Amino acid sequence: MSRSARRWLLAALAALVLALFGYLAAGPYLALNGLRRVVAAGEYDQLWRYVDFARLRESLQPQLQARIVDGLAQRLGERADAQMIGGVTAVIAAPAVEAFASPAGIAMLLRGSALRPRADAGAAPTDGGTRKAPFDPLRDARTRWESPSLFTATVPSAEGKPVVFEFRRSGLEWKLAGIRLPPLD
Repeated sequence: MSRSARRWLLAALAALVLALFGYLAAGPYLALNGLRRVVAAGEYDQLWRYVDFARLRESLQPQLQARIVDGLAQRLGERADAQMIGGVTAVIAAPAVEAFASPAGIAMLLRGSALRPRADAGAAPTDGGTRKAPFDPLRDARTRWESPSLFTATVPSAEGKPVVFEFRRSGLEWKLAGIRLPPLD
């Protein structure tokens, strides 16, 4: 192999490696914007391209169960029986997780009032009857890398508490795989 052919081969290999790293770095942003685009277009049947629903359910299950346990324990006080609360929690949490971690649940979260600031909820058209842009909580999300395979986008809830959307890498693909709900006060 001639010297110039070897240089071209090394340059092509270096360009390929740089392109791969560029794609990996852009991956979570592509997934985040793809999720925003699908929700804005109302194409909820395409959410599977940007959401790992099984991992999302695994992420939400313990959080929702803990919230239900806390709520029941506060209401029942000293009469609370741990075994009874555990059984009731499982019965209540399972359908809630299924509803939340579904295409309709994700769409409702991203278009509904849970993340919309209270002053903006139910906003009417602006002057002259022109419509405001659709609500998009992820547009101004605070993003950060937590590890090479975990990227987060944080947005405030309607009460101003942080809701963290977790995008995880699987091979070369990034998908929404978890949501960290805001703490209860």
